[in-house]
Amino acid sequence: MFNWIVSHSLHNRLFVLALAVLLLGYGGMTVSRTPVDVFPDLNKPVVTVLTEAGGLAPEEVEQLVTFPIETALNGMPGVTRVRSTSGAGLSIIYAEFDWGTDIFRNRQIVAERLALAREQIPAGVSPAIGPVSSIMGEIMLIALPLGSGTGAASPMQAREFADYVLRPRLLSIAGVSQVIPIGGDVRQLRVEPDTARMAQFGVSLTQIEQALRGFAGNTGGGFIDMNSREYLIRHLARTTRQEDLRGLAVAWKNGAPILLEQVAKVGFAAAMKRGDAGYNSAPAVIVSVQKQPAADTVKVTGEIEAALAGLKKSIPAGMSEPRILFRQADFIESSIHNVTAALRDGAVMVAIVLFAFLMALRPTLISLTAIPLSLAVTAVVFQWLGQSINVMTLGGLAIAIGALVDDAVVDVENIIRRLRQNRDAAQPLPLVEVVRGASIEVRTGIVYATIIVILVFVPLFALPGIEGRLFSPLGIAYIVSILASMLVSMTVTPVLCFYLLPGMKRLDHGDSWLVARLKRWDARLLAWSFPRARRLVMAGALAVVLAVAAVPFFPRAFLPAFNEGSLVLSLMLNPGTSLAEANRLGFIAEALIREVPEVIQVGRRTGRAELDEHAEGVHSAEIDVDLKRSGRDREAVMADIRAKLAVLPATVAIGQPISHRLDHLLSGVRAQIALKIYGDDTDTLRGLAEQVRSQLAGIPGLVDLTVEKQVLVPQIKVRIDHRRVAQAGLTPGEAVRILQTLTDGAH
Repeated sequence: MFNWIVSHSLHNRLFVLALAVLLLGYGGMTVSRTPVDVFPDLNKPVVTVLTEAGGLAPEEVEQLVTFPIETALNGMPGVTRVRSTSGAGLSIIYAEFDWGTDIFRNRQIVAERLALAREQIPAGVSPAIGPVSSIMGEIMLIALPLGSGTGAASPMQAREFADYVLRPRLLSIAGVSQVIPIGGDVRQLRVEPDTARMAQFGVSLTQIEQALRGFAGNTGGGFIDMNSREYLIRHLARTTRQEDLRGLAVAWKNGAPILLEQVAKVGFAAAMKRGDAGYNSAPAVIVSVQKQPAADTVKVTGEIEAALAGLKKSIPAGMSEPRILFRQADFIESSIHNVTAALRDGAVMVAIVLFAFLMALRPTLISLTAIPLSLAVTAVVFQWLGQSINVMTLGGLAIAIGALVDDAVVDVENIIRRLRQNRDAAQPLPLVEVVRGASIEVRTGIVYATIIVILVFVPLFALPGIEGRLFSPLGIAYIVSILASMLVSMTVTPVLCFYLLPGMKRLDHGDSWLVARLKRWDARLLAWSFPRARRLVMAGALAVVLAVAAVPFFPRAFLPAFNEGSLVLSLMLNPGTSLAEANRLGFIAEALIREVPEVIQVGRRTGRAELDEHAEGVHSAEIDVDLKRSGRDREAVMADIRAKLAVLPATVAIGQPISHRLDHLLSGVRAQIALKIYGDDTDTLRGLAEQVRSQLAGIPGLVDLTVEKQVLVPQIKVRIDHRRVAQAGLTPGEAVRILQTLTDGAH
């Protein structure tokens, strides 16, 4: 088959060259359209179920909401693990499926199971499936500072801009999965019943609730014909005026209405929140932008920045322009630039070495054509396989760059040798026959060598789980590019040799001076080695044994440490800390971090945003730190930040945004190493965890060693006196519902 390819390529020379030019053009177009990302697709199909259960304690959420849903989800086709987190008023369940399963089919299966589970959870609690997102999906953090001085925007104005202007605009961008604002104040029209005046007027809370439910609403009235025209009838009761709400009749007494404003306080107020944000030690709104799986991060980021530029005129007076706190595309562009530079430098070095050995321009150019053509073929195959341009695929190409010219060099050298011999022959053969014979002559050896090299990378495809997803694209890039170079050496290389080599002056000369000198040195080395063959073999075997014995002592890590240009800090206060106190300490932490010279800006997210899939309490904060380049290394900067935050009553863990997400993917926590202790008694588990922590504290290289704070938080328990509730004409359920409305509110 290989001989046939060589022969037909030489007989269709112009077609082969035209096809090569078209392939280069199409490959370049393909590269420009290929998605660019940090890593290959590491998204294991996961369906997230979020359930808001306002007012329920964590143990009630676990028993009444999480456990029934988990039970319904277990045993689904293709599910590998179901894990959950239960907090105050919130349940989050993650259903993980096998690699390669269809995420939309998985979501449909989960939706069917949720329909069955709804009968087992409390009334009014409705589970919702989260959007399809990526583990590396948080591609940008945008800070909306409130401004300073007189005339500064209020937290409510900033949040309204984020919710009603910025978020809808960003969600309209193709590739954006979710936009999650946190911080500021959410405006709501609040009714605060005055129990003393309610008792004075004899109005119950149930009467107020019933009146509010029927307060506003538009209805249709059908059609009416009038004067040969048809009119649509609309009944309009909806209003946004506070005066209309204050004048709502909630009851009647002695034929006169009792108005809402007589028994309650009505007005706009900030909604209760379980999270807040800060920017450079001042209140702010921070918006997290998440992308869809397989979306081009760099392209989506560019469209987001264009949208932000277009919204500058819509920013409320007194509010500063949006600041980009974190931009994942920076790391991607830097990584791609570095690897591309390595590819470029490698190609230049290959060209220099080739010219130094061949000492002729034409053979060098013929050999070098294998590099762009092989890369073009690889780009086309990437498009067919749905691969992205990332550090792993580019790494595979960087490894292969030196080997891409091997096949062509062997072909060119043998063709030059045969052309020289044919010129001196008594009866020279046609040039086509000489080139064909010389190329076929070395074909078997080239194919065997290529197969052997490829087999070295085949085990990468046997790696399971995330390891296989991460490293198999590297193997694909290497193998495809090597096979492409072999194909080029059988098609384009012989054709170029036919056109360029016969008239070359080097046919009149022998080897270049460098090759001639290396041959002389090689002959001397061989002459010295043969008498000492046994000792050299023993020395080589000893070197192999020593190398194998040294392997266990090398440091090992799943991935090398990256310098992402930014840090993410996890700040954990004591459970039970209020949001106001967490905010106060958060502002102090931001100010301390900004004292480090390398810090450009700091953004903080405390607690949980309304749409977030992370079940964090108000005692937890995540601080994003943007760094500038300096003479100090990353470890020194992190150590400086640790020292400054040591004065706070909190545990601190420092990482980097992308590495932090990889750690969470691998271990389920924000650390590279996680030890999990299982049992039924929380106090015993806590004691064992402290013992383990004290034993691990002395290990060199271990930093940010913390025990997850799962402790009892302060509670105020209101127990119902069933007898007195019955005397009041209420059921216990009605009593606790009324209490919930008075303390936590109702929507």
